[in-house]
Amino acid sequence: MSETTEAPRGKLHQLFDANFLDYTSYVIRERAIPDVDDGLKPVQRRILQTLANMDDGRFHKVANVVGETMKLHPHGDQSIFDALVNLANKGYLIDRQGNFGNIFTGDQASAPRYIECRLSPLARETLFNRDLTEFIDSYDGRMQEPVRLPAKIPLLLLLGAEGIAVGMATKIMPHNFGELLTAQIACLRGEEFTLYPDFPRGGIIDATDYDHGNGRLRCRARLAQPDPKTIVITELPYNLTTQNLIESIEKAAKANKLKIASINDYTAEKVEVEIKLARGVLAEETIDALYAFTDCELSVSPSLVTIEDNLPRQHRVEEVLRRNTDLLKTNLEKELRIELGRLEEKWHARKLEQIFIEERLYKEIEEKINYKAVVSTVRQSLVPFAEELQRKITTEDVERLLEIKIRRISRYDIDRQRKELREIEKEIARIKQSLTDMVGFTIGYLEDLMARYGEQFPRKSELRAFDEVDARAAAAADLTVGYHRESGFLGHKIKAEVGTADLECCCSEYDRLLLIFKDGLYKVINVPDKLFVGPDVHWLGVVKNDLVFNLVYRHGPENLAYVKRFAMPKFIVGREYRLFEENKRSAILLLLLGREGLRLRASLAPSARAKHNAVELDLDEVLIKGVGAKGKRVATRTVRKVTNITGTPKKPQPTPMALPGIGSSPDEENGQETDE
Repeated sequence: MSETTEAPRGKLHQLFDANFLDYTSYVIRERAIPDVDDGLKPVQRRILQTLANMDDGRFHKVANVVGETMKLHPHGDQSIFDALVNLANKGYLIDRQGNFGNIFTGDQASAPRYIECRLSPLARETLFNRDLTEFIDSYDGRMQEPVRLPAKIPLLLLLGAEGIAVGMATKIMPHNFGELLTAQIACLRGEEFTLYPDFPRGGIIDATDYDHGNGRLRCRARLAQPDPKTIVITELPYNLTTQNLIESIEKAAKANKLKIASINDYTAEKVEVEIKLARGVLAEETIDALYAFTDCELSVSPSLVTIEDNLPRQHRVEEVLRRNTDLLKTNLEKELRIELGRLEEKWHARKLEQIFIEERLYKEIEEKINYKAVVSTVRQSLVPFAEELQRKITTEDVERLLEIKIRRISRYDIDRQRKELREIEKEIARIKQSLTDMVGFTIGYLEDLMARYGEQFPRKSELRAFDEVDARAAAAADLTVGYHRESGFLGHKIKAEVGTADLECCCSEYDRLLLIFKDGLYKVINVPDKLFVGPDVHWLGVVKNDLVFNLVYRHGPENLAYVKRFAMPKFIVGREYRLFEENKRSAILLLLLGREGLRLRASLAPSARAKHNAVELDLDEVLIKGVGAKGKRVATRTVRKVTNITGTPKKPQPTPMALPGIGSSPDEENGQETDE
């Protein structure tokens, strides 16, 4: 390819890279990820600023609010409406009037022309201060919008947030109002604190794997049992509606994972989903299945990603709260200094006015013929009183004195003015005292908020560790796996042959099956519908960790028999393993389950010199070892058959050559036989 072709392609790549970076930066900062300081996404900030601009104490049509917000927000009205409804339903910053939907059922809000909203008292008090707010031009340059609001409460952790940007996402959990303010007070006092989420739909939270705003949370619905045949759901897990929950329960019921007769949703102001159970099914047996197979238990993975200093960053809850607390203290100090400046200016103006009127300085300008002379005279007349003032006299001060009307001079009340000056001086002293202890002042501010608003926002979720529900244990064992030796097929759709009941087992779809073949091969499989395994399956059962196998097998060219005991072996599903080394003459003689109390009789090949042709073995005296162990030799002669004589009284052992636990017995007819 020529150099002239390569050059345009390189420029095209650069163009795409630059445009893509611009796009990703815009989506991350301007749409999906909230700011760490005020906890708001741009659309939420513009909605709140619009409500503040419109605020007159009365409710406004949401349609009108959306329209006004569009002057600041460069996107469609639907995105503004959805964000406003979501923000209003959190219950902190916006008062509602009308149908704003139902967070429990998932019902949608009415059209914006039918519902109304306004700022809540908490929002008016804690979010806005034009003196502390930096404004920039809106997208079309016609209006001014805030870069961020000077929030005095930790909105990021209070409201929570979810957002998916390009290459990153955030999922910030909401927290309890009172707990956040209490943690801020602890932070100011230098004490340790721990914060956990609180969800508006209630439920139970297991924060065992929670990692300071990240990690994992397990959330459960709260279940009640008014009677043995009824379960009532009264609280929901995080971000779940009753409609979603009912769908998951019905899906599990159709899959036969639980049995219900009916399910009814009576939710209105509170959650109430009633589950009637099928005949023969009890509530206690169904609760674990609800947690295991439905959305009654959910796992949530929080990710605390925010915009800090115009860049996305992963945070911890404690970092965010300390940053918000430091910002609160700084903003309160700025407000105090601004208020102090205004009071000092007010005191200066009142003091000048008092001197000007009480000392009758206005009489000295009666004979002046031009404005310049008037100003100069007033300035000169105030010189003797300079020590009573806190700053130098400016031209603006003189002009303010010259604007005093005659009526005001004639009605001037000296006592009232002096009283007002004393009140201003007291307020100045109070502010100066507060500025000397900003930590104490900030704590007092937070305690005042707690006293007035804390009871409105109680904790709704319960923090409690709970055990992991074993889906296999909770699943109903309603499948019967059969084995058809003649065809070699196995599965829950296979009917077992007559006489092979020992090769049938009941299980659930979550169980795993252990297959042991006659030649010592074994493997673990999932429960199949129909699977070809061949005609040599010797044992079939459900995998359980507490199983102990007792195996007698024939092995080697000498055709000797060995006995060994081993616990349920480790496995990888579908991989083949062996109980003993592969050999053409090797085969299983007997395989039993049990940990203690087992006794076997081994019938030996006849020998002219032998006094006895059978030995007994007490398996309690054989150690449990790994599955790879060779085991103990049963006898020095070939074993023809092995019989399980568990429960038969133990006989004396007259044979000196016998192994420990091996003896003779004439009662061969009492046991179950396994032929060679």
